[in-house]
Amino acid sequence: MTGTLEGRAAIVTGAGRGIGRAIAEALVAEGASVIVADNGSSIAGDGGDPEVARETAKVLGKKAIAFSESVASPGVAKQLVDLAIKNFGGIDIVVNNAAILRDAFVFRMDPRDWDAVIRTNLSAAFYLINAASGVMREQGKSGRGGKDGYDWGRIVNIVSSAGLYGNLGQAAYASAKAGLFGLTRVAAMDLQRANITVNAVAPFAKTRVTDIIQPTNDAQKTYKERALKIGAHHVANLVTALASPAAKGVTGQLFGVRGREVFLFGQPRPVAKLEVATPGTLAEDLTAKLGGKFTDMTTDLEAFNTEPLV
Repeated sequence: MTGTLEGRAAIVTGAGRGIGRAIAEALVAEGASVIVADNGSSIAGDGGDPEVARETAKVLGKKAIAFSESVASPGVAKQLVDLAIKNFGGIDIVVNNAAILRDAFVFRMDPRDWDAVIRTNLSAAFYLINAASGVMREQGKSGRGGKDGYDWGRIVNIVSSAGLYGNLGQAAYASAKAGLFGLTRVAAMDLQRANITVNAVAPFAKTRVTDIIQPTNDAQKTYKERALKIGAHHVANLVTALASPAAKGVTGQLFGVRGREVFLFGQPRPVAKLEVATPGTLAEDLTAKLGGKFTDMTTDLEAFNTEPLV
């Protein structure tokens, strides 16, 4: 380890287990102080166990402190940022990783489950970015990070290939993760002049999400078997790199990481154009003239159903 994050203060949500814990461990190993934010709920967001955050913080040592409240409210997000300022003197790195999963086909989903997933997976990330980014901007003006300008501000949002490709029965989860990428782009634009970077990472690794996959066909079974081979430390390596000084020019980007493979995703842009001659034939023209460019209905599980580099 190089100690490239010495002096930085970080908040990692969902940091008590899985990918979040691996990220917290990697940041501390590079010298950062970290708040382990995790309310210890189930994968569906039920219940809570403050020992999850406490145990992880204890293992990480004196540079880590536990926070066991849900961050899915503006007030608690501000409280979390204030805790970082009080204990570490500021906030430089935010990793929005916390997420819950309540899957159902769109025609069967309980709207209350939709609301819970959107609140935890998308709104909570906005609340924390909202609370932290203003502080980061003021830190830049006050000289935190040195005389050459503030380049310590780093925000990384953990998204999902489900939000890019779609997946059966994951309307709420995929919508939240797609929205989180949209938030990434706008936040990157809003904060660019302040030298605060904002990026998104879609991870492929063994997590509680992959553990509960119930394969319905051979492709899904193979995907799960491969995913269970991939350690979360690979995701942590990429997030730590994005938080480093060397990544100050990387912002507004969408990455994927699967073992030792790092993907740079393209972002939606027009791929074809159609001039409307007769509105009455528009539907036919869409198929005849643009159909060859249509995006297929491949799910994310099918798209990445190849052997990973581990």
